[in-house]
Amino acid sequence: MMIRTRCIFGLLALFAFVAYAKPRPIPVKVVVVAMFEIGQDTGDQPGELQYWVERDHLDKIYPLPAGYHSARMNSDGEMAILTGQGTAHAAATIMALGLDPRFDFSHAYWLIAGIAGGNPDRISLGSAAWARWVVDGDLGYEIDSREMPKDWTTGYIPLRKTKPFESPATPLDGQTYEMNGELTQWACNLTRNTPLDDPDTLKEIRAHFDGTAAQRPPFVTMGDELSSSTYWHGKLFDAWANEWVSYFTSGKGQFATTAMEDTGTLQSLKYLAQAGRADWQRILVLRTVSNFDQQPRGMTAAESLAHQRIGTYSAYLPSLEAAYKVGHTVVDALLKGRPSIPAANAPGGIH
Repeated sequence: MMIRTRCIFGLLALFAFVAYAKPRPIPVKVVVVAMFEIGQDTGDQPGELQYWVERDHLDKIYPLPAGYHSARMNSDGEMAILTGQGTAHAAATIMALGLDPRFDFSHAYWLIAGIAGGNPDRISLGSAAWARWVVDGDLGYEIDSREMPKDWTTGYIPLRKTKPFESPATPLDGQTYEMNGELTQWACNLTRNTPLDDPDTLKEIRAHFDGTAAQRPPFVTMGDELSSSTYWHGKLFDAWANEWVSYFTSGKGQFATTAMEDTGTLQSLKYLAQAGRADWQRILVLRTVSNFDQQPRGMTAAESLAHQRIGTYSAYLPSLEAAYKVGHTVVDALLKGRPSIPAANAPGGIH
């Protein structure tokens, strides 16, 4: 009997030791979400991640086998993750990160910070746009525009509708994302006067576009995003994107940028929030303009598209600098817990 009792106490002590020895999840304060890199994380031609790694000293590497890329972190609680391009890569990587038991994201802010195409009617090269609305541009029916009725403006039709922009708009789950408006406006106000790079090359390119916004030096603004894995280009697609964003936001959204990953990232964050692994009200979307989404005067859409390649966009380096400068101002405030940060309970959601 004595031996059995000792064994029981020994096992209890062992279990207690194991429970005590289990490491607690690492609390993460801010996650910077980047989408692509050209080469290595440091020391070569930069992509969206490199400036964050080098300048914020994100030297601690956490392998993420179920995701696209390892997570990187510093001692201040700032983390950065690289999702890979397209909504599928982004959704898978963010879900893998969010479910990783090594980390506690329950009070973390998420900053999506990347480059994008810009609508010249609302924004200029090298500028930064904080998005209140992110609208998916992939979900839909499509027929070749050469076969569409003559009174249609596009061959792209919302799912479960019979013609383009048929009323009423009925977004599918995850088709339209409304961000925390108070937090987004706070971020925009905080960064509105950030000095942005404006080399002579941008001034020359701006002169070939007619929009008043397109001809402005780089600036920080509120502006909404169309997200799709298809990299489209041209004035006609820009007109479609304007109407598509307006349609799915009941006229509230103002199309400013086009990017390829954010509905994937946001879909995963939605599910992580439902599981208590993330806070939906603590998400920010920042896109900076590396190129216009259409051709300039005197050029066809096909000719213009031929020049659109990662690393050679007309405002590639200025847009990367803008993403870091503008984004870092907000990250710094979030890490320091500035009292001006809005409470994480403002309206927002998935429609």
